[in-house]
Amino acid sequence: MAAQVLLHSRPVLRPVLARLAALPSVRNMSIQVGDELPSVDLYEETPAHAVNTRDLCAGRKVLLFAVPGAFTPGCSKTHLPGYIKQADSIKAKGIQEIACVAVNDPFVLTAWGERHNVGDKIRMLADTNGEFTKAVGLDQDLAVLGGLRSKRYSMLVEDGRVLQLNVEPDGKGLSCSLAENTMSKL
Repeated sequence: MAAQVLLHSRPVLRPVLARLAALPSVRNMSIQVGDELPSVDLYEETPAHAVNTRDLCAGRKVLLFAVPGAFTPGCSKTHLPGYIKQADSIKAKGIQEIACVAVNDPFVLTAWGERHNVGDKIRMLADTNGEFTKAVGLDQDLAVLGGLRSKRYSMLVEDGRVLQLNVEPDGKGLSCSLAENTMSKL
């Protein structure tokens, strides 16, 4: 309301206020290292199999990585295969669970995991309505991929607390969130 009053009473402020409103830090604060993971249900295989994020991470080290979408080129050719290849090495460093999160339905995520033979190396967790993704502030609007999607990231969580967070600067790139780069920081 105050911003609207300022906009109407002081036209010179319009560009400044518009730029402030467009800043990511003003619009959407993302989870930070040291923060507690929110309690949100994700879905594995079917909508009937809910996996709560707090329960998933309670008392253990979990590596979450998120992709903008199952079956998309970068996710299918590089991101997921990298974690499959490095899964044993990552777990040898004390990580008890690796999970892939995507704003997709559980059937699509399960089919994508089967296509890549993830087996028991990686849990495929569907954030069906983007609730978890929005709760951690790592959502992005990718209309060409169906609307709300997750930024590409990797996150190390121990007993529900974020120890490490690697978010791609543009939300889509393939650098800091790749398995090799994440593993080098463990």
